[in-house]
Amino acid sequence: MTALKATGIIVEYNPFHNGHKFHASQARETTNADIVIAVMSGNFLQRGEPAFVDKWSRSKMALQNGVDLVFELPYAFATAHAPVFAQGAIQILDAARCQSFCFGSEDGNIEPFNNSLELLTNAENEYEETIKESVREGMSYPKALNSAYQQAIHSSASEKPFADLTKPNNILGFHYLQAAWNIQSSMKAATISRIVADYHDDAVEGNSIASATGIRKSFFESNSLESVSGFYPEETYDALREWQAERQSFGNWDTFYPFLRFTILREGPERLSQIADVTEGIENLFYRAAETSGTFEEFMNKVKSKRYTWTRIQRMLTHIFTGFTYDIRRQIDAPSYLRLLGMTQQGRLYLNENKKDLKLPLVSKVAAFSDPSMKMDIHASNMYALGIAQGTDQTLIGADYKQAPIFFRD
Repeated sequence: MTALKATGIIVEYNPFHNGHKFHASQARETTNADIVIAVMSGNFLQRGEPAFVDKWSRSKMALQNGVDLVFELPYAFATAHAPVFAQGAIQILDAARCQSFCFGSEDGNIEPFNNSLELLTNAENEYEETIKESVREGMSYPKALNSAYQQAIHSSASEKPFADLTKPNNILGFHYLQAAWNIQSSMKAATISRIVADYHDDAVEGNSIASATGIRKSFFESNSLESVSGFYPEETYDALREWQAERQSFGNWDTFYPFLRFTILREGPERLSQIADVTEGIENLFYRAAETSGTFEEFMNKVKSKRYTWTRIQRMLTHIFTGFTYDIRRQIDAPSYLRLLGMTQQGRLYLNENKKDLKLPLVSKVAAFSDPSMKMDIHASNMYALGIAQGTDQTLIGADYKQAPIFFRD
């Protein structure tokens, strides 16, 4: 019997839409894989936001639409900036014995990414120092990264094509390649072009594909799942209708803000300064803004600045909400397990075939495994459940202990 060949994809599925289904299908086809393995963020996301629906609902959507295995990206990596996010995700795919990984990008061609990786690997010391110097002078990290990158291209005087690292998916894709290089993974990188919608584009009526950001924006403006139903598969629509019927609200900061505000005011500036990513006295600004802001939008208008990107502030707020401190972060330097959220029949066959060769322990029951990262994941899930229920319902509290991995019989 020929061994099953697996390709990996790195996802958030917030929520799962037609573009995600296309990505899973094209990843399988482009890499000639039998199995598609998704490493997916849990209940809090890379841009510092609560997920639209929980990780179990999003896993089920994926398994119904072309994904064979879903592993959770632990909180410490799922809510981190791009290099750390990529590091955690790539290490999990490598540990799951993927032969390749495939990401969506604006460039849609792997050659520029390989060229960019070679360029910055050869000029690593100068590149990193340029970034640090720019950040010290007050430039935001994304701008500092691109400035250093442009300097490296100019200095190389090369005619080779390089990836455009001003584009969000290209940036993540480059960090995936860099993370794979850093651990000397044997996985082969592949990319496909994003189609129709860019990362931040609004949902356009008449199209069947829109960005997840655009879909969420359209939904929260209309409060109607029907208004955005053309952008995602039928299974997603059914799952979102079920969620809405059972829980009334979807995840966003407007819903979670009362609990965030309470936490900021209860903790006070001194304890807020111990939270991961909170730095340079911004805890005092947070506290003053929470005292006088009744909504999340009002709060953000008082704390945003040129120095801190919206995303960076939201990551700080996510860590405040979940209690993720610098001390906890120091205990988590790499993924230490493969947390199984769901599988198809083919996925189960792959696990049975490879279980002795996985590079990290496979966890399907959290009660049987404990370490700082797992404890943080469970705690974050409980805090998410509290926010979604707006303090009125406890059904999702402790779900990590109650929910077995989803088995989708395709």
